[in-house]
Amino acid sequence: MRAEPKEMSAMLVREVMTTPAVTVTAETSVRAAVRLLDEHKITSMPVLDRRGRLVGVVSEADLVREVLRPDPRTRMLPPDRAGTPAASRVEDVMSTLPVTVHPDDDLARAVDLLTSTAVKSVPVVAGDAVVGVLSRRDVVHLLARTDDRIEAEVVELFRSDGVDWLADVEDGTVLVKGPASEAERRLATALAGSVAGVVAVRVE
Repeated sequence: MRAEPKEMSAMLVREVMTTPAVTVTAETSVRAAVRLLDEHKITSMPVLDRRGRLVGVVSEADLVREVLRPDPRTRMLPPDRAGTPAASRVEDVMSTLPVTVHPDDDLARAVDLLTSTAVKSVPVVAGDAVVGVLSRRDVVHLLARTDDRIEAEVVELFRSDGVDWLADVEDGTVLVKGPASEAERRLATALAGSVAGVVAVRVE
């Protein structure tokens, strides 16, 4: 019996997020924050207070706007920028009330947030603690995993569960051969679908 491909959305944010998060405080200087973005190749950072609680997010756009001041030699000075002093600390440029996700949120819903708004990354918060950051880049990295690596992990997962089913992966879709009963097919789908990078599972 051949099952139709089943689209998977079984991954949680915690399985993909970057941890620990690179963070700054409201008192961090703008230039120090710029250096952190460059060093870690990220586009934004959570801003924490002295007790480690999230108070905002600062992005590359927030910082670049402040570091690159208008050249007084040009005649194209925006009215709101001419003659204004440059911000010196992160608290002067950060966005408050940031959008966040929880580590146990469904990854598919978090991706909807990242792709339906201008937000490129969001802090992952559990209670009062920032436990990671989920970015579009994290999701791209997940989807870019090779079929060979995914296949090896699926087969190893089957073996650790005491079954010798076969698996073949193409473009993130796993074809499983061996399960006989409906219960086994459901188990195979659940196991294979839990591997990072799997987009669909077919059981024959």
